[in-house]
Amino acid sequence: MSDDLVPDDLWERVSPLLPPRPPRRRRYPGRLPVDDRAALRGIVYVLCKGVSWADVPAERIGCSGVTAWRRLRDWTEAGVWPRLHEILLGELRKTGLLDMDDAAIDGSHIRALKRGAHTGPSPVDRARPGSKHHLMVDRHGTPLAVSLTGGNRHDVTQLIPLLDAIPHIRGTRGRPRRRPKRVFADRGYDYDKYRRLLRARGITPKIARKGTSHGSGLGKTRWVVERTFAWLHQFKRLRTRYEIRADLHLGLLQLACNIICLRRLRASF
Repeated sequence: MSDDLVPDDLWERVSPLLPPRPPRRRRYPGRLPVDDRAALRGIVYVLCKGVSWADVPAERIGCSGVTAWRRLRDWTEAGVWPRLHEILLGELRKTGLLDMDDAAIDGSHIRALKRGAHTGPSPVDRARPGSKHHLMVDRHGTPLAVSLTGGNRHDVTQLIPLLDAIPHIRGTRGRPRRRPKRVFADRGYDYDKYRRLLRARGITPKIARKGTSHGSGLGKTRWVVERTFAWLHQFKRLRTRYEIRADLHLGLLQLACNIICLRRLRASF
């Protein structure tokens, strides 16, 4: 089972991005450091199973939960996951599996049990502490950008930051692609100010109007973002926020997006 957590195609893409370890002292060598692949296996185990770091089975995974947490901290601070995401998006574009003409955006609430940065009283959970996942996907539901905010932040506040967070996607000849042509969103994004901001960037807003009846047809394109949220919530650690540090929860969220991109890339072979 442990070998399936970090398959070869994932490890081949992650390993060149990992920061080098600090040099060891010759006089006091101490223990040998845990293998990076085993540490990544521990991280993915927590992400998929939703267990606490202390409950990682070191004898099966090859790494303790404390070591896996430390590597997650170090690799997140080094920016490994966004760089991996950019590489995977480039590969998807090269194989013709990325369609950025249409993009969809939405947000999803989760409960935050330990508070911390980017938490707030959730308006959909009796003002309990919560956070929000904000996601932008392409026409097929491939994650393009993701962010984390407090549970009381409005969805529309992350529209422009998510657009700016889309990496420069290469993979074909010519200039890298970064912006979609159209953005689909629900009524929570119905503000003329943001429509003007989108048009100023050369993007056509496709946003449902408040107070109008359903049946606009936008759901035929917008549903893919809801499906991607369902994919993300299959990673049990993302259903509830346990990390006090917001950057570590965001790192797990970015890693899950990378795994989704890799699964879509595998389907092409």
